[in-house]
Formats: sequence, structure tokens, C-alpha cells
Amino acid sequence: MKVEQVLDNLKRRFPNEVEYHQAVTEVLESIEEVYNAHPEFEKQNLIERICIPDRIFSFRITWVDDKGNVQTNMGYRVQHNNAIGPYKGGLRFHASVNLSILKFLAFEQTFKNSLTTLPMGGGKGGSDFNPKGKSNAEIMRFCQAFMIELWRHIGPETDVPAGDIGVGGREVGYMYGMYKKLARENTGTLTGKSIEFGGSLIRPEATGYGNIYFLMNMLKRKGITDLKGQVVAISGSGNVATYTAEKVLELGGKVITLSDSNGYIYDADGIDAEKLKYVFELKNVYRGRIKEYADKYGCKYVEGGRPWAEKCTIALPSATQNELNGDDAAALVKNGCMAVSEGANMPSTPEAIEVFLKNKILYAPGKAANAGGVSVSGLEMTQNSIKLSWSKEEVDQKLKDIMAAIHESCVKYGTEADGYVNYVKGANIAGFMKVAKAMMAQGVI
Repeated sequence: MKVEQVLDNLKRRFPNEVEYHQAVTEVLESIEEVYNAHPEFEKQNLIERICIPDRIFSFRITWVDDKGNVQTNMGYRVQHNNAIGPYKGGLRFHASVNLSILKFLAFEQTFKNSLTTLPMGGGKGGSDFNPKGKSNAEIMRFCQAFMIELWRHIGPETDVPAGDIGVGGREVGYMYGMYKKLARENTGTLTGKSIEFGGSLIRPEATGYGNIYFLMNMLKRKGITDLKGQVVAISGSGNVATYTAEKVLELGGKVITLSDSNGYIYDADGIDAEKLKYVFELKNVYRGRIKEYADKYGCKYVEGGRPWAEKCTIALPSATQNELNGDDAAALVKNGCMAVSEGANMPSTPEAIEVFLKNKILYAPGKAANAGGVSVSGLEMTQNSIKLSWSKEEVDQKLKDIMAAIHESCVKYGTEADGYVNYVKGANIAGFMKVAKAMMAQGVI
């Protein structure tokens, strides 16, 4: 395999899909040497088969708003690869959703799910519908209309969607209600459900908690066993960011930033447990903006900015893709940041990743560090299948074990001659090899 030839071919066949091309490039550059050591892969054209989704569904969604006006949106489901288990991956409701973003997310999800040690394939979906500013009734009608189109293509052993940006417990509940009615079954077809009807304990916390568990495994290699004395910059203010902050505080760290799409706050005194409780209420109950935190506590607020110029020892990008660029990465390194662990999907640009690796700081890519969410989704599927619920402590311990196993795989494949662990290379190779071997075993299909 020559990476340039594969990429040129994909770009020719799928033009203008920038995010998809970016995700494929990052993986192929990491696995080229390993791939070429297995001529049987090339004989079966494995690389092209693993890059192109199995199938893509797209459909129009028609719904009625509270004023009686008929609205339309586009809906998608990308079923990327099911070599190791049912397609698994979230649904994203956001105005930015397009096929390129969903193909990149489904591609990443395939290798992330492979890393979890659980039998899950990769998929992703969503709509350009934006829940912000919509009433509960409007969101319910939209979710029901979305599921009317999607339900035929999913199922507990076929494709199990979950939440993502814009899709939380409320949206999952509305979609599951319609799925259950149409499919005439009560199974674990969606994850992220409410605990009252099949959800798993600590699912909302899982991505944030899992990111910190992965971070702690990295730090342990440097002899660091807690976060006391660490100054932590976090982007975002949704579930991932807030539960990340909660776990940082539990381990003794000092959280100084949070953000949303309008800007970020910098609290030099630290965002303590009481202040974080206010953020939970602000975002989840009142649907407010992070600027209201600055107004309440009198801290610095930067409109339209990102927090990466603030001095910190640990950075945890937990908002969205490509939120941290090369200049941001250089600023973090200059200011003494020793570790970056991604809570979001592909939040660092290729230029930023290059800076982190060149300076040999601890850098955990999202497909490894933020796998906690889908891991607990997989545990929710298991609980649904056996018709039992595990305690919070049981789920949390399983999550810790999974994140430790992912870290171990990354170290196995990513350790370089000088002892530095390239977690990007390690995660990509570990995830790829499991999927590749499964595809080889199952023949050309």
C-alpha cells in the first residue's frame, strides 16, 4: 500500500469530504508499515474495503413545528464496518451535520470500538436538525419522524445507535419510544436510555470519566498517581466536559476553563464542586450559555475564543472536531502543558498533533481516550441482553478495566525506540489489526 495512492483515489471518488479525508489520512499514515508487512491484506484489497462504508442511508425528515409550519431536515446513517459486531455509534443532531462529518465519525468509531475489547462494529448517523431553541414537543415530533425513517435499518444485533452532540437522554427516549412502537419489540436497540427502561448507570458520565482513567494510565508511566497540583484546561460544557471536570476535581486537580460555541471562561481561582454544580444546572436545566458563569462569578470571559492560550499542565479538548489547531498546540507546549487527552472526536488538527508528537508530550487521541462512552454503551447492550442491571460500582470498575486495556494496547503498538509512546500510532494499529484480522477470516464479502 502507498498511502498517497489510496488517498488520491478516495479523494477522486469522494470529493469535498474534507473531514473524512482527514480521518483516513491519520489512520493510513500510522498503519502503512504494519499493513505492508502483511501481503495477504493487499491481495484482498483490505485497505480500500476498510475505508469505504458498508452502506449509507440518507432520507428526508418532515415534521411540524409549534406554529403549524412544516419543516424538513436531512437524516443519515452510515454503517461503516461490522466485522467484529453490530454497527455501533451515536446520532448527532446539529446544523453542521453532513455526510463528510458522519463518514469521518463512523470510520473513527470502527477503530475506537475495536479498541474497547467489546464485540461492536462502527457506525454513525444524525441530522442537520438543531435542537437548540426548540420546545420539547418539537423535539419529540422530530425524533419520532427521524425514527420512522431509520427503524427498518437498525436492531439489537444489527445496528445500535446512541447519543452524540445534540442527542441526550431526552432525544434517545423519544426515538426509542417510536422504535419500540414500530418494531413491536422492547430490546436494547438504542443505548443512552433512561435508567427506568434499560439504561446503564454512569452512561452520561462515561466519556468524561473514561478520558480521565486513560489520562491516569498515561501519567502513571511518569510516576504520577493523582492530579494534585495539576492545572487543567477543558473545552466544552456539555456532558463530556462537565463529567471530565468532576473527575478531575475528585482526583485533586484544578479546573480553570470551560467553553461553548460562543466563547470560553477562565477562572483563575478554579472551578470547584459548587461552581461545577451551577454549570450542570445552567447547561442541562436552563439551556444557558457559559457566559452566564462569568457574569455570576466575575471571572474572565473571552467571546469567540478557545482556552488553549491559558497556562495549564493538562489540556482536555472536549467540545468538537478540529477545535485545537497548530498555533494552539504550540501555545500549550510553550506554557508547560505536559499532557493532552481528547474527550471529543478528533478535536486536534493534523498540525496540532504534529506539534504534540514532535515535542514528545503525552498525547492521547480521541479514538482511545474518549472510548469510555461507547464502552459503557456496550455494557448497556450486555445488560439489556441478559435482562439484568449492574450497580454503579460494577459498571465503573468495568470501565476502568476497559480503559486500562486500551492503554495497554496503545503502549504495545506505539512504543518507539527511545521509549516514547506514540499513542496515535498505537491506537490506530491496535484498532486496525483487530478489524483486519476479522475481515480476513470472514472472506471477501
